Amino acid sequence: MAWLEENRMMVISDYHSAFLMRFGRDEISALNLHGLRKRMGWKTGRTGCFEKGQAPMNKGVPCAPGKGGRHPNARKTQFKKGNISHTYRGPGHERVDSKDGYVVMILDEVNPWTGGITRPVHKHVYLWEQINGPVPDGHCLKCVDGNKTNTDPSNWTLIPRGVLPRLNGGRATRVMAYDSAPAELKPAVLAIARIDHAIHEKRKSATA
Repeated sequence: MAWLEENRMMVISDYHSAFLMRFGRDEISALNLHGLRKRMGWKTGRTGCFEKGQAPMNKGVPCAPGKGGRHPNARKTQFKKGNISHTYRGPGHERVDSKDGYVVMILDEVNPWTGGITRPVHKHVYLWEQINGPVPDGHCLKCVDGNKTNTDPSNWTLIPRGVLPRLNGGRATRVMAYDSAPAELKPAVLAIARIDHAIHEKRKSATA
């Protein structure tokens, strides 16, 4: 028993082999020794959990032929070197965002967030900035005719972001929504929203 306790920290397979070699008790299985360690409350120094930074036992070990990732069925769906995903969209590709209705365009530029070789941009913003420069902080672009897919820069006007909620309309604001207003009323709706926002900003700065 003293030998068993002294060598309790061995891996169970080595523990069992060493036990058999020393005592020749073939009727004792590794499971018996494992149960003994538990009953006696002997600690093996192992928690059963991966330690941070610990390498997996099978790291760098390839699967046997016909197993795991080398199974013929798995091979069928694996990407080959040089393959291009069917979802890949190259530079110049355009789509309409299903969430907000804006046109998204793919540019042949490095994506600063993901490091990808292309980056998506809102087409109306990109075209407008090519003529007018970057959109200032606190501002955004509003489509004049209410059609978000019309990305011509002349169809977009720069407004403070605070004006946007005033263009949504509704009972609270007692004005009609800009996008649903008749074309002849849109300039008036936009002008009212700009004035209302300017008054709000003036009052806020006066009380600050």
